[in-house]
Amino acid sequence: MNISDIVKEQRRFVLSNKAKNLEFRKEQLLKLRSLLQANEEKLYQAIFADFRKSEFETFMTELALVYHEIQQALKSLKTWALPKKVRTGIANFPGKSYILPEPLGQTLIIGAWNYPYQLTLVPLVSAMAAGNTAIVKPSEAPANTARVLKELINSNFEPGYLCVVDGGVDVSQELLKHKYDKIFFTGSTAVGRLVAEAAARHLTPVTLELGGKSPCFVMQDAALERTAQRIVWGKFLNAGQTCIAPDYVLVEQTIYESFLQELKKQISKVIGENPKVSEAYPRIINESHWKRLMKLIDPSKIYYGGGADQTERYIEPTILKNINFEDPIMQEEIFGPLLPVIAFTSLQTVVEEVRRRPRPLALYAFTKSSDIQNKITHEIEFGGGAINDVIMHITNPRLPFGGNGESGMGNYHGEAGFRAFSHYKSLLKKSFWLEPSVKYQPYRKWKRLLVKLLMS
Repeated sequence: MNISDIVKEQRRFVLSNKAKNLEFRKEQLLKLRSLLQANEEKLYQAIFADFRKSEFETFMTELALVYHEIQQALKSLKTWALPKKVRTGIANFPGKSYILPEPLGQTLIIGAWNYPYQLTLVPLVSAMAAGNTAIVKPSEAPANTARVLKELINSNFEPGYLCVVDGGVDVSQELLKHKYDKIFFTGSTAVGRLVAEAAARHLTPVTLELGGKSPCFVMQDAALERTAQRIVWGKFLNAGQTCIAPDYVLVEQTIYESFLQELKKQISKVIGENPKVSEAYPRIINESHWKRLMKLIDPSKIYYGGGADQTERYIEPTILKNINFEDPIMQEEIFGPLLPVIAFTSLQTVVEEVRRRPRPLALYAFTKSSDIQNKITHEIEFGGGAINDVIMHITNPRLPFGGNGESGMGNYHGEAGFRAFSHYKSLLKKSFWLEPSVKYQPYRKWKRLLVKLLMS
């Protein structure tokens, strides 16, 4: 089927109201879970071929989160979908007021390459739970994972309900020419703008999960060993190709050297003495990204690492010191295993510096001080984050996940995902037995006073 035919087929499916049925939604979610579980070996092999990513890391950072989302939806779907009764007010007495969640209808989900299962399937779970159809466009960069997703979905679901379309930029452009009831995109800010422009032509609502330079503050009262351990794990997870990884670290000057030493120690402990052969360390997605990352390394500022192998798309975990905000590496999201560490003496000054930049997707702060925690999290606008940890906020489906400003719009995970793919319809129910004359002509002063009283 070509794209136009798939779009038409899904529109027919939406009009059939089949996906609105709660039992149908549950059956399809159970089917998706069973399908993934039965084919885990295929999924592991595909992502290893693309990233050299281990089974353990694939399960922990990809499939476990998908399974958890499915379980959460199955457990809570009935509650999420229930009409909610709200107060009506005396102006509509006697009457009752309700908010009715309903599916948006036909959706387009464009996934990202860095976590090709998680970032494609978690929004799909939300779309299914909310009762929508979906055309799914995985990123073409990890070709093997795109192929296996297409094979599994298209062989087991009606194309009018779910259909995976693979291909490059030309396919994405063709998909975006059509009208949908919702577009969900995960990727770069630059491409997000193009998606938003295409959606605007049809007045289609969008959720954009983008990126940005996520700061990480380390204060002198932080437990340095634990802080370094968590930052190293989060930064170099997936070889740094994580949208919510700490992009750079801001460290109080008094602990700068000792913190750098601790980071170096933790790389050996967390990733291994030889990351090139460690199963905990994947490869850069392609040669183009490898070359981009290598250009960001200033050899004079390497504190640790810097080794690379173009034939294997390998870059060693690298720490860069004596960095300032004007350095080239601070002008774009890194999205790789390079960690700039910036010393500061004034917290207020660096908070203001961060605020002058585009709002980040994530923010992290390591400190025992509640005052400092509050200052950083209240004064800086960001999507989401953590205190004394990194990345782990994404594992809680009760926390909506999404960006702010250039790092995205809208959010998902858990009930937030259900809401992202739902329209909340307002409904007022009235009886026939009473009709106040106040809203009808002739208009009188006493009527105006009564309306003012009723509506205040």
